[in-house]
Amino acid sequence: MKKLTPFLLAMILLLSISTAEEQAFVENEWNYVDGSMDISGGIPETANGVLARIRERGVLRVSTELYYAPQEFIDPDREGQDSYTGADMELARMIAARMGVELVIVPMEYTEILHAVATDECDLAIAALSYTPSRAASYELSKGYYFTEEYSNIAMVIREEDTEKYRTTSDLAEATLAAQRGSRQEAVTVQNVSRYMEFRRLQQIQDVYDAVISGSADAGVVDLESAQTYIRNNPDCRLVIPDEIRFSLEEQYKGDRVAAKKGETELMYFVNGVINEVIDGGLYDQWVETARKRAAELDL
Repeated sequence: MKKLTPFLLAMILLLSISTAEEQAFVENEWNYVDGSMDISGGIPETANGVLARIRERGVLRVSTELYYAPQEFIDPDREGQDSYTGADMELARMIAARMGVELVIVPMEYTEILHAVATDECDLAIAALSYTPSRAASYELSKGYYFTEEYSNIAMVIREEDTEKYRTTSDLAEATLAAQRGSRQEAVTVQNVSRYMEFRRLQQIQDVYDAVISGSADAGVVDLESAQTYIRNNPDCRLVIPDEIRFSLEEQYKGDRVAAKKGETELMYFVNGVINEVIDGGLYDQWVETARKRAAELDL
């Protein structure tokens, strides 16, 4: 048997390196995953990690918080898993369908949904999640799937009687602020508002609106579109959005994202394959519109 020449050895080494590179699943410079895979055949037989376990189990478990219409909410006219509705829930159902597995939605408090994937209680978290550097450092985040001009801005809600009192961020020095704990709004507030009397981190987005309405907070930091929807659906809430207090997001902060356990980049490649299909077909905007109409009927 002839020995391999140095040239052939080098070629074999280069081929093996190239093959390994083709199979690599990586994050980008902001620590989220923007690569994707062909999902037409479902979960690959060569899948590893959580993606392989989803295939073996035949079930995709998704954690969410169900108090953020139109992305996720409960429809009281439906039962069981079917009652969990909204645009994000349609995305979860599509991911499960493309995987060829059953979907189990696991509702929980917002502060627990990421912990659930870190501890393998759930496989994915889908709950209008946004990018933050600390979140990307601790979890795998997908590419963004929902973008609007309003959703790219953070705003504040205040009471109507305080319209003249809070016009700019400098007016907030003696104010009590509120935002949802662990949210993009919390991170943006820390970055952009240097002076305030107190900053309350609350469990749910509804808690933020309730705090401002009741007077236990003076201003609530929320997504602009969320605030517009809430005020439109609750005309007696007496909340307004000051035009002068807005925070525009850098590119990597834009868009809602799916989250998974850190290191599960292959799973994110599959999720991004579904997101590509959703974006190309304009499906998410359709789901949002349908969910928004239903939420309005339910006064959410």
